[in-house]
Amino acid sequence: MARAHRFRRLRRLLRPIVHPVVGRRLPPELRADRVSRLAVPLADGVRDPGFADLLERIDDSPIHPSNRVKIYTNGDDAFEAMREALQAAQSEILLESYILRDDAVGRRFLDHLAAAVRRGVTVKVLADAVGSFETRRAFWREMADHGIEVRLFHPLFSGLWNQVFRDHRKILVVDRKIGFTGGMNISEEYGSFSHSVRHGTWRDTHVRVDGSAAWEMAVVFSEGWERTGGDPLKIPPLALPEDPEPGVGILVLDSRPFRGHHESASVLVAIAGAARRTLWITNAYFAPGQAAVSELGAAVRRGVDVRLLLPGKTDAPVVRYAAHGMYADLLEVGVRIFEYQEAVLHAKSLVADSYLSLVGSSNLDFRSFFFNAECNLVILCPDSAQALEEAFLVDLAKSEEILIGPWRARPLHERVRDGFARWLSPIL
Repeated sequence: MARAHRFRRLRRLLRPIVHPVVGRRLPPELRADRVSRLAVPLADGVRDPGFADLLERIDDSPIHPSNRVKIYTNGDDAFEAMREALQAAQSEILLESYILRDDAVGRRFLDHLAAAVRRGVTVKVLADAVGSFETRRAFWREMADHGIEVRLFHPLFSGLWNQVFRDHRKILVVDRKIGFTGGMNISEEYGSFSHSVRHGTWRDTHVRVDGSAAWEMAVVFSEGWERTGGDPLKIPPLALPEDPEPGVGILVLDSRPFRGHHESASVLVAIAGAARRTLWITNAYFAPGQAAVSELGAAVRRGVDVRLLLPGKTDAPVVRYAAHGMYADLLEVGVRIFEYQEAVLHAKSLVADSYLSLVGSSNLDFRSFFFNAECNLVILCPDSAQALEEAFLVDLAKSEEILIGPWRARPLHERVRDGFARWLSPIL
């Protein structure tokens, strides 16, 4: 009976509508300040069947079964996989990126997209107007001349109220069967060809998904596309098989201003509450509120090995200083902090208990949880978790651990600077 009810619920939710819907009120027991009461008692933590049910309740969307997943921690490999998917496209390509540059990588993508159009494939490109501010208008006109449909999200000066709200997603969906997302923009910071980029090739994480989760990523793309005035995508409902094949379970955790941000925060708190052994977080722009310190500290007190891998080099110094303003509080509750030294760290990922992974575009800052449209994947799969754990340990070998004694002894002017930046963190 329970299985039949779950199947009916999946069928109901797999209409082409973004979830959670606009205006949804998160039930009180599922809010970020309370949901750990439901997550902590789960006998098997993130592996408990009740945890998957809890995620679905929080986000009011299904965990897609039967997917295949590939993790990329190298930009060259990720772009090559995307190139192969573009070349194999048969009917539709949907590309959404905060930054889409007219550089070596952007040019390669333009060539592949134009070739797809010549094969009869429908190609739609959505880029954020602020993120892609440096991209020349001639590049967008060239795309249009090739038959690519192009939209810019919230163009400058088109509406002052909207300028604070940005499209920070990084999504590529091919034929609604293959999807990519993560932290990588369409720009040359992530490849071996980026010798001119300051601090070398950036370190980032991306993921490829084959399966029904890619269909929902197309639905997420349609939200931003239609908001920019694009014609509505015709996406028929998706019917999952009653007896799904073995594969990876994935929750598509997406948000935009006034939709989904509370749910995203609650999912993160639930993960921290359900973790039993390890909670390893990699994040590029880390400036959360004091509640995050409390949740991570609570996990440490339950015996969880909580580690933060954060940038030692950055393209946004003020945000790094804001993170520094929280280090003392985090170290005092037992969280271990490491700063990556080899290059700019731009990844946004999490791995818990060698089973649950999260990869996407969200930073742990106010902007991602209030002002940005984001897309993340919660992946329930030991193989994907192992890949992220191995990458995390490799990164730690290229990092410096922050210890509380030396941290407290740093110069006064640094402490004042960091405290001021932390005070500014809600508007960074």
